Amino acid sequence: MPRELSLAEVFQLGYYWETKILLTAAKLDVFSALDGRARTAAETGAKIGADVRALELLLNALVAIRLLTKSGELYANTPVATTHLVKHSPQYVGHLLLLHDAEWSNWGKLAEAIQSGHSPVTQHVFETDPALGANVLSVLHRIGQQSGPDLAKRLALGHARSMLDLGGGAGTNAIAFCQVYPALSATVFDLPTTLPLTERTVKEVGLEARIALKAGDFNRDSLGGPYDVVLMSDILHYQDLATNAALVKKIHGHLNPDGRLVIKDRFLDASGTSPAWTAAFAVHILVNTERGSCYRTAEAMQWMQDGGYDSIEEIERTAVVQGMRLSAG
Repeated sequence: MPRELSLAEVFQLGYYWETKILLTAAKLDVFSALDGRARTAAETGAKIGADVRALELLLNALVAIRLLTKSGELYANTPVATTHLVKHSPQYVGHLLLLHDAEWSNWGKLAEAIQSGHSPVTQHVFETDPALGANVLSVLHRIGQQSGPDLAKRLALGHARSMLDLGGGAGTNAIAFCQVYPALSATVFDLPTTLPLTERTVKEVGLEARIALKAGDFNRDSLGGPYDVVLMSDILHYQDLATNAALVKKIHGHLNPDGRLVIKDRFLDASGTSPAWTAAFAVHILVNTERGSCYRTAEAMQWMQDGGYDSIEEIERTAVVQGMRLSAG
């Protein structure tokens, strides 16, 4: 049985100060201003256009939370800041922090969303700021390069020759699957605004001959095919239940006999309280998408059953489910 929180831990959960300090530093690009040399608050303020007295308070707080160091009046990046928070670093993750900062005001309307049952937004920030969306997808692509090959191997797709990566973003999974299975060709289906990024990442790895790009709205447009495998990765939580159920049913008609649909998402368990991160993510989705939600694994499997799939199973707990189209019917 998990232990109870102490009063000090309860208070700590309520302090959002450090979070906003970090997000603000990322937005002002403080860490890039300190790249390569230590600077005073005045020197840093001149580079980013900030009031020196106010900036000094921010810099001191960043020292306290161990993202900067201070020697005398000089501030410098810590190694982790240099690696992950300086813009020109290959491992820069600041775009994700900029996304969180862009969503900050939505979180301020959480009480109203809970009371009304309605999200405070009508469009996701990816729609309102496509450039930020593309940058975030680039970061997620880099992160996903570690997990994509493992997923491909676990699925044992040696027989497959055609794959649809639905809402495939930067093409992360399509690339990983094609690298694991040399006989596989893939199609990445996504919005026209996303595909220029996809095209770049596919060309970077030399797979443009095996990975095709298809632009459109997957809820309305034809998906092409048929395919031996269709992957839906992190799509469900942006859409409502009825839309997801209809999409799962639609995909069945775009599968070859013995083809399979694989759904990878952040699922909740039957109680709705686990995994803990996903339970919190469900609240994030409430306030930052118009119709999205986090779903239980059983719901996705029910959509498959209603859509005519066979051999439906959860192959990774609260993460991956799949169903087969076993006949041509």
